[in-house]
Amino acid sequence: MCATKYSEEDINSQIVVFGALADSTRLKLVRLLCGQHRSNALCVNALAQFLGVSQSAVSQHLRVLKGIGLVKRERRGYHIHYSIVHDNLEKFRKIALSALCVGRSDEDLSCQQYCPLNSKGHKSAH
Repeated sequence: MCATKYSEEDINSQIVVFGALADSTRLKLVRLLCGQHRSNALCVNALAQFLGVSQSAVSQHLRVLKGIGLVKRERRGYHIHYSIVHDNLEKFRKIALSALCVGRSDEDLSCQQYCPLNSKGHKSAH
């Protein structure tokens, strides 16, 4: 069942996830990195080349994804390679699904019950 009442913590978690994934380049980065095994983590140069954007743009987007814990970095020689944090990916997937809940809620809400126009004796266009 979907809950109709969310805690501020739930809403804030959803804002963080959707905010981080709202940019097309970041979403592409996540999808790319999800397909990689840890041993095949990709460096900024490879990611920039693949996406056709600058290395600085990739770095900025990776900083956002790292900031929410979705990607991690690992130094390999002179380069830093990035991969998905799979435990957090699953956590964020559940957060996103809870915001997009489809179906009946835990309680039925009616406009007549909550609309301020109805409670003041006004006729509404319901």
